Amino acid sequence: ENEYGLGIKSYWTGAEGVCVWQPKPYHAAGPRNVVNGGIIATLVDCHSACTAMAAAHQAEDREIGSWPPIWCATASLHVDYLRPARVEAPVELRAWVEKMGERNVVVTCLVSSEGEECARGEVVAVRVQPDWAKEG
Repeated sequence: ENEYGLGIKSYWTGAEGVCVWQPKPYHAAGPRNVVNGGIIATLVDCHSACTAMAAAHQAEDREIGSWPPIWCATASLHVDYLRPARVEAPVELRAWVEKMGERNVVVTCLVSSEGEECARGEVVAVRVQPDWAKEG
């Protein structure tokens, strides 16, 4: 909902979170044809947190978006960069839960583009209070 955000949309398949995102020229750094590594890390962070929240809903046999909301925040983020992702091509993210505890969810996220893995991330997401995202 952030008009200045990346505008990713994560979808839950019941086993993993999936997202396809198209970079813009201003997402490049250094070489103008390569997606900035910080952007890749942000994609992994956001998509993995969404995957953790979806998995938490599923674990509680609840529909995504049901009340009260389930929110997760990133406690830890690790990204290994394997090869550049080109700005011209869509970036695909696939994430799944490695381990789910009472408050923590460990998520692995693969980032690929043009049929090749570009990065691999691990996020530890921690469940936060339902009013965590409340404005004000």
